[in-house]
Amino acid sequence: MAVMKRRNTWQQTAVRDALEHEAGFLSAQALHQRLLEAGSTVSVATVYRVLSRMADDGLADVHIDPDGQQLFRACGDEPHHHHLICRRCGAAVEIVAPPVERWASGVAREHGYTEVTHVIDVIGLCPRCTRELAGKR
Repeated sequence: MAVMKRRNTWQQTAVRDALEHEAGFLSAQALHQRLLEAGSTVSVATVYRVLSRMADDGLADVHIDPDGQQLFRACGDEPHHHHLICRRCGAAVEIVAPPVERWASGVAREHGYTEVTHVIDVIGLCPRCTRELAGKR
């Protein structure tokens, strides 16, 4: 079966570049707003479509916030990773967690599961937000 190569458009490039310049997770709407503020004419529908493709292709991570909204972040080089995410500003750090991997594999094996995947994000306050909040008290 022939694999179709996706055409690379200026809109896709704009969305990818904008996402890669963000430090944390953000919504498609927030990314679209940043693109508009930078003078881009990319439509919000195109932003959604490109982000969805990036996630499908492993080029973007997806996090579901407490309100059920999808948030996106450009992936780093580590193929399988987890995140520390700031619940206040959205900053994110990619982490590799061998103990988590061993635990997940062991639990799956113990219950007879195969072809297991998992998503584990650790959510808290980043150092900057912690300092800012402490200064307000």
